[in-house]
Amino acid sequence: MQPDQPILIIDDNVNLAKGFALVLQRSGYRVNVAHTAEEGLRLAQADNPAAVVVDFRMPFINGAGFLYRLRACAKHANTPVLVVTAAAVTDEMRAQLTELHAELRFKPLGVQDLLSEVGALVGEPVRPRASAQPTQIASGA
Repeated sequence: MQPDQPILIIDDNVNLAKGFALVLQRSGYRVNVAHTAEEGLRLAQADNPAAVVVDFRMPFINGAGFLYRLRACAKHANTPVLVVTAAAVTDEMRAQLTELHAELRFKPLGVQDLLSEVGALVGEPVRPRASAQPTQIASGA
């Protein structure tokens, strides 16, 4: 990962998005946060993220809708994406995410899990956990 490229977090659950961002920032990542797919797309175009963590279930445009729009832009055709959800996922949804070259993980996502997943997306080794960090981030839909 290049130091000037942030991790983009997109989740309509404001507290969960803040929690993900805080964990990543404490581990040395630069982070941008959006609470809608539309806002996430604007941030992706403006700041060219190294990776994206996006909630699957959001109002108006869901995670798959976000991914179709993101992948339509040539500069984001290969941006690594982690889709997180607390919802049941159908085979059709899994196939969609595979087609869109996105990883899928289920909430709740622990701190170490988040750091490991983001590290894998950007090709970095797992970052050590600070002792003051909680071991799990609250779940949300």
